Amino acid sequence: MKWTSSFLYLFVMSIYAQTDSLPMVILPGEKTPQSYIGLDEVVVYQPVKLNSYEEMKKYMLLRRRVIKVYPYAELASERFVTLKERLDRMDSRRQKKRYAKMIEKYLEGEFSEELKKLTRKEGQILVKLIHRETGITTHALVKTYRNGLRASVYQFTAKLFDIDLKTEFNPSEVQEDMWIEDILFRSGLTTTYFEENPEKF
Repeated sequence: MKWTSSFLYLFVMSIYAQTDSLPMVILPGEKTPQSYIGLDEVVVYQPVKLNSYEEMKKYMLLRRRVIKVYPYAELASERFVTLKERLDRMDSRRQKKRYAKMIEKYLEGEFSEELKKLTRKEGQILVKLIHRETGITTHALVKTYRNGLRASVYQFTAKLFDIDLKTEFNPSEVQEDMWIEDILFRSGLTTTYFEENPEKF
C-alpha cells in the first residue's frame, strides 16, 4: 500500500512540475518563434432555407450564374470609378466627351465577345449586379457618361432580349435578389452588404 501511495504521490508531483509552455513554431517569413498561429476569421452561415427541391434547383442554378457574371460587374464598377476620377480632372466638356467615347470603344472591344456569350438570364443578373456594385442602374450610367440617345438605343436593344437596363437590385423585396446577396456572401465574393441608394459615382 505504501508503495502505491508513493507512486501516486510522485506521479502527481511530476504532473505539477511540468511547465505550461507550448511548443514554439517559426512561421515562414517570421524571425521570432511563436507559441501560437494566428488564423483568419471564419464566418459560418446558417443553411439556406429552401422549401422544396425545385427551389433548391433554382438556387443552385442562380448560384452558378451569379459566380459567372459577378466578375464583370466588379470590373465595371472599377472601370467606372477610374472613368469618373479622370473625367473630374478634365476641364472642357468636349475633352470629357471624347474621353468617354474612347473608353466606350475600348470596353466594347475588350468585352463584347464575352458578353455576347451570356445567356438572357445571365444578362439580367449582370444588370442587377452592376446596380449593386455602383449604386446606379446601367441605363443611368450610360446616360450620364455618354448621352440619353445612346442609353435609349441600348435599352431598346436590351429589351429585345428581355433585359431591362433600368432594373435595380432590391434584396429586401425581390426573392431572387435576396438569394443573389446570400450567394455573394457564401461564395466569399463580397464582405459588404448592399446599401439602398449609395451612389458611388
